Amino acid sequence: MTHPPHHDAEAPSAWVVRFGPLVRSPCAVLDLASGAGRHSRWFARRGCEVLAIDRDAALLEPLRQTPGVSVLRADLERDAWPIPGRTFDAIVVTNYLHRPLFANIAAAVAPDGVLLYETFAIGNELFGKPSNPDFLLRPHELLHAFSGTTNIVAFEQGEVERNSGRAVVQRLAAVGRARRWPPRLDAE
Repeated sequence: MTHPPHHDAEAPSAWVVRFGPLVRSPCAVLDLASGAGRHSRWFARRGCEVLAIDRDAALLEPLRQTPGVSVLRADLERDAWPIPGRTFDAIVVTNYLHRPLFANIAAAVAPDGVLLYETFAIGNELFGKPSNPDFLLRPHELLHAFSGTTNIVAFEQGEVERNSGRAVVQRLAAVGRARRWPPRLDAE
């Protein structure tokens, strides 16, 4: 899937900011399909070591100068999973969907780690791209994809207003099964 336009390119997602306190610092964070790295920079400022992965070398290049961020150019849809066996304290995925990666993502969340995922869903075709149903989540799809491997903290789906306009999204915040339950949502 091609990346949609980089919505709110500098500001982190409100969903990521809202559930960011679940991520303990210092930590190792994977920013998957990072694009320009808005979440990589945000987590690095919070004291995390971030691995930003994207297929677009031009988008990754400026991140190389960001303290706390390392980059890896990989085509997640054509190449093998680029980090086999590695786990992370947090994984963030926004504005990206490639269903064959769900199992790799789940396996890369540390037993007490955090998964923050937000991307487009069916209905978004009314507002723009992506509009191809192959790149839009079906109802409750994120919930079903990760409920067997994580404890779901929060899930939302529906129409939202962004700086870039309206969109239909699904959002998931989850923690690894070894994490203390229930997690503190204000700070841990």
